[in-house]
Order: sequence, then structure tokens, then C-alpha cells
Amino acid sequence: MRSKQKFFLALLSITLMVLSTSAWAADKEKNILLKLPVAFSTNMPTVGEVTVTFKEYLESASGGNMKVKIYEPGKLMPVYEILDAVSTGKVNAGYTASGYTAGKIKAAEFYTAIPFSQSVPYFISWLYFGNGGKLYQKMYDRAGYNVKVFPFCFLAPETAGWFRKEINSPEDLKGLNIRFFGLGGKVLSKLGASVTSLPGGECFPALEKGAIDATEFATPAVDTQYGFYKVAKYNYFPSWHQPATHLELLINKDTWNSMSPQQQALIEVTTRAINLWSMAKSHAEQGSVVRENAEKHGTQNLEWSPELLKLFRETWLEVIEEETSKDVFLKEIWEDYKAFQNQCKPYESVAHLPRPE
Repeated sequence: MRSKQKFFLALLSITLMVLSTSAWAADKEKNILLKLPVAFSTNMPTVGEVTVTFKEYLESASGGNMKVKIYEPGKLMPVYEILDAVSTGKVNAGYTASGYTAGKIKAAEFYTAIPFSQSVPYFISWLYFGNGGKLYQKMYDRAGYNVKVFPFCFLAPETAGWFRKEINSPEDLKGLNIRFFGLGGKVLSKLGASVTSLPGGECFPALEKGAIDATEFATPAVDTQYGFYKVAKYNYFPSWHQPATHLELLINKDTWNSMSPQQQALIEVTTRAINLWSMAKSHAEQGSVVRENAEKHGTQNLEWSPELLKLFRETWLEVIEEETSKDVFLKEIWEDYKAFQNQCKPYESVAHLPRPE
């Protein structure tokens, strides 16, 4: 009995020693305040709430030596300028969509959404277990940006747009004024639509005033909060343009390098926890919203015809061929992504049950 008591007393002593040493180390670490402008309002389901959750996780896990101050969209700078602000040190962190900088980095659109891509789990797999993450950091490094990038927030498939009228044929797209994101927007533009890019907060006023005939922005939960259903009654699925949507956390490299190894590890672990949280919550909240839009608001939830989906896919392949011919680095990313798709295909093609009606 005495030997057991001695063993447990020794174990307790070692545990207390480790805990006190860890606490001492935490006290000695430099305090870090991440000033975090965000591209999406924190009251938006998942896509905005994610930064509040990140703040809670990081501050709790760090024992208080890492803090986050969130700045709502437009508070410190326009949403599309967050990358530049983080790189130059105007702020030391930012939450945004890489595709917002496509005017400066052509490949950036690819890391927010890929038309006709694999679902969210495979997108995450490519970033963490393929070459996607390495190429992501390389993209910013070769463009001269002083940032460390982290995959941050994965969303369920978006709606494929809110329209004032039904779209039954390719002719219905010609001359259509629509807000549409990224590479998917290039597909619609090639099919004759007039495509514009607007921040989320500007989409509803543009719809209401008739400046645009249709819009896509995010998931049904987010779009409904913006009120698109009040003006555009035809909501289309599936999300051919964004089967998976991914956003990013940027940290100024000087700030990153000033962190202790423990603090850097906490950022790594916390962002991965956020990716699981956002993926789960985003998928959980869509079904009830789609049902409520139909039953309460009179939204017609419609599916693209097989003919139009086939046209979108064929046009997408033309678009990506044109885009990669203009940018050697985008071509490198696209070829790597296709290789990863092919690597997954033997399993992915047989592993999943057919979609229920």
C-alpha cells in the first residue's frame, strides 16, 4: 500500500511541477494582440460568427497572453484592402476571402472556390494532405506579400443565385445583370451575362433598386439574413460554382515570427478547430432556412436543368483553360488540384450513397 501511495505522490508532484513550469512559461511569453479586420459581419451565420469563436478559443487556450480585437467590415479599411493592410503592418491580422484580391493575384480566386470542384472534406484534404497548402503560401510569397496564410472557415455549398425570373435556357442568361463571384462569374460572363462584383452588404440595395437582376453571395442562411428573398423569388441549386467555399486568416509575418513556438502552435491548432466548427455549423443550419424560405417567404427553390449544368461545366473548362494559359502559377495550382482529384477518384466514385430524392 505504501509503495502505491509513494507512486501516486510522486506522480502528483511531477504533474504539479509540469503545470507550474507551463504557467511560468506562459507568464514569460510576450503578449500578442491580433487586430483583426474582417470581411464579413460578425452577426452573419457561421461566416461572420467564426471570428468570434476564434477569439474565444484562442484567448482561452493561451491563458490570456494572446488576445483578438475584431473590427467589423469597413471599420478600418475597405474589405478588399485587408490583404494589403496586413502585409504592410497597418494591422497584424485579417479575415477575408483570397478571391477578393484576384485583380492583383490571378490564382487567388482558386483558393476561395473552384467551380465543379470536390466537396468540402476533399478541399480540406488537398490543403492539408496534398500540395494545396504549400502552394497557397507560395502564392502570397511570390507576389511579395508579407503574410502567413491559414485555411480558415469552410462553408457548405452556396446557393447558385437569387433571380427575379426563371432561367430556363442559355438565352435567359444573355444580358442578365448579376452579381456573381470569381471564376463562376467568368463562366456566366462567357455565356453573355453582365457580371459585377459587390460586397455582401451592397447586394440587396442593388437588387432592390434594379441595378442588378440577380445575385449570389453565400449560403442560404447568410443570403436570407441579407433579405434577398424579398426581391428575388427564384433561388437556384446546386452550387456548381462553389461546391466548397473556403476563407482565410492572414497574419503579418513579422508578428508571426515574434510569437513563441507555443503561441504559433496555438494558432495552428485553433485554426484547425475553427475549420471543423465552421464546416459542421454551416451544414447544420441550411436545411431549416431553405424550408422556411419556401413556406414563409414564397421562395421557389429550383434546380438547374441537366442541360444548363452541362453547359456550365463545359464553359468552365473553357474558362480555366483560358485563365491558366495567361498565368503559369495558376496553371501549376490547377494541374496539382486535378492530380489530387484523380488520386481521390477511385475511392470517391464508389464510396458514397446516391443522393436521396
